[in-house]
Amino acid sequence: MEKIKSLIKKLINRETVTYLVFGVLTTVVNFAAFKLFDVIFTKAFTLDLTLLTNFIAWVLSVAFAYVTNKLFVFESKSWSRKVIAKEIPSFVGARVFSLGVESLGLLIFIKWLGFDSFVLEIFPGFALGGKMLTKIALSVIIVVMNYVFSKFVIFKSKENK
Repeated sequence: MEKIKSLIKKLINRETVTYLVFGVLTTVVNFAAFKLFDVIFTKAFTLDLTLLTNFIAWVLSVAFAYVTNKLFVFESKSWSRKVIAKEIPSFVGARVFSLGVESLGLLIFIKWLGFDSFVLEIFPGFALGGKMLTKIALSVIIVVMNYVFSKFVIFKSKENK
């Protein structure tokens, strides 16, 4: 029982709670941009631009995530060139990797398995399509991956080395 309490204390702390809060907000930025550009591109073009839509949403959410993670989650307060020159490429590189994982997931589930034709009615008058359901499922995986990269590689403190 003591081991479980100790594990819970390690998992639930200021850093993980703020990461989850800003992770949810980053996800909101990502989903809102994804939905907005999906609607715009669907009306403007006959091509399926799901991956382009996802990329635009990704760029906006990565910018938001970098600033919030740096300032509020991992409290990396330095804006010196040396620190920025290390953090930004590491942060973007980790996010590029997770974008690849997400894009591959979208490709597999939407293009190859046809999840975009699936609709889940949450309650009368509100349903989620396969694209959004796939994004939600992939987001859980991405949030965990990004936390590990941020904590142990990008914003690592002396105690995490």
